[in-house]
Amino acid sequence: MNRPTHGGNLAWAAALAGCPPSCILDFSASINPLGPPSSAIKAIEWGLKDLISYPDPNYNQLRAALSQLHPTLTPDWIRPGNGSAELLTWAARELSELEETILLTPAFSDYQRALKAFDAKVRAYPLLNQDIINYPHPEGMKIIPPFIPPPSSLLPIGKTGLLLNNPHNPTGLLLSHKTLLPLLDQFALVVVDEAFMDFLPPDQQQSLIPVVQDYPNLVILRSLTKFYSLPGLRLGYCVAHPDRLQRWQQWRDPWPVNALAAAAAIAVVQDTAFQQQTWNWLPPARSQLFQGLKQLPGLHPYPSAANFLLVQSQQSSSQLQETLLKHSQILIRDCLSFPELGDRYFRVAVRTEAENQRLLDALQSIL
Repeated sequence: MNRPTHGGNLAWAAALAGCPPSCILDFSASINPLGPPSSAIKAIEWGLKDLISYPDPNYNQLRAALSQLHPTLTPDWIRPGNGSAELLTWAARELSELEETILLTPAFSDYQRALKAFDAKVRAYPLLNQDIINYPHPEGMKIIPPFIPPPSSLLPIGKTGLLLNNPHNPTGLLLSHKTLLPLLDQFALVVVDEAFMDFLPPDQQQSLIPVVQDYPNLVILRSLTKFYSLPGLRLGYCVAHPDRLQRWQQWRDPWPVNALAAAAAIAVVQDTAFQQQTWNWLPPARSQLFQGLKQLPGLHPYPSAANFLLVQSQQSSSQLQETLLKHSQILIRDCLSFPELGDRYFRVAVRTEAENQRLLDALQSIL
């Protein structure tokens, strides 16, 4: 079985570990360990009666529920999708019509997949200062500096698009609203993937959704599967100008979101108790994992605003991944799909404190 490109491939991990997939403790996919919320399960059970009918192709009830998350928007500014990956495909189609698209790297591999599908011309813009990365740390490590790029340094040429995510995957860097706002005046189309933004409490988020009505060239992608622990349902949504969303509607399948996913989404976006529980859980659990990793020899974790940590390792991350699977049935995410990082980095999701400790103990025994 080939090494997976994405995290969360439990079938591959179980084959390597020699155990059932249910025995794998998965740190490779950055999914909320507190879910799925009971509100989602109840909504799915209640929605079983609707399996005999096609979903509403306009998803009016779902769009109305999503608009409650963003009170300044009416439902016509929102379109749900079969995961944010499906919506990324249509954003990439629009980007491919421009002279080029600047992609901030390292980047989620699906960005390249979507852009290549439409033969988009891509220019990589590295977030990482290579001179500093290649400068040896006194302990043999190489250090990634914090990245706050001056917007003018991106240098768009002609009709240029920009694709980025915030918080950034895999570094966990949170780009400020102040940093991103000038870019909206420089690029013909700006696509911002905010798949992990909802892990921050509302008063800490740096989302561009509040300004989307002022910028018809702005597209924002959101995921509902990571925060609410529903990756198997495939559900996300897009916020953009209604004219753009209507154009996308002509390109896509008529029923991209199934009835059970729509029912679950309507329920969870109103589940304020689960939202608050997640915001209460993440900071201390992330700090525990960060401090624990920091104390282990040969590892250098980087601060993160998201529910995952990027870790630099003196050992091969793929070898470390294999050892953890075989000895502890724990799966971490190697960074081989990020060419700028390679085999000396891995990424781990933040899980419950007990699960975090199990990872730390397993790493301690190996290192």
